[in-house]
Amino acid sequence: MHKTLLVALTVSALSTGAVASAHAVENEPLDAATLGAIKSKFGRLMKLANNHDFKALHGMFWQSPSTLLVAKSAIQSEGNWAGFWGNEAVDQKLRDIGSSGPVVLDPDYSKLKVVGLTRDVAESYVPLNITVSYAGQDGTPKPFLMIINWIKVAKDWKIASEIILPVPPAPPVKE
Repeated sequence: MHKTLLVALTVSALSTGAVASAHAVENEPLDAATLGAIKSKFGRLMKLANNHDFKALHGMFWQSPSTLLVAKSAIQSEGNWAGFWGNEAVDQKLRDIGSSGPVVLDPDYSKLKVVGLTRDVAESYVPLNITVSYAGQDGTPKPFLMIINWIKVAKDWKIASEIILPVPPAPPVKE
């Protein structure tokens, strides 16, 4: 009796899990083609950034005072890292960084993840190495994380926020 009940509960739990998983897939707000298009936009962003094409970069961002870029600051009163709001501030920060010397963004595309949050909002995440000589950085490649929130504007996907975070060094191993 107990074995039969246990088997019945196990089968029920497994089938419910399969239904829940199938249900979750059906409820994804964005289809694979849209997620692929956003990944392509990300690749274009990397190419434009590495080529210092500031005009084209401007066009990739949502044209709004709510657009956000989080990046290294060169102004001590802003702190080491700061948020830059609005297109004028974002454009200026990108020009400042890009004009400081060579800048190379090298994402690990095998770890690029794009997910739909709603039908009009998506998020991408990727670890990358950035080589830059801006605001006291020494021009050697260092690990960062890049998190981008994408917003659908008309029929195009634009960057609503780009958050670049340095990966801190691993703590020393205690022996």
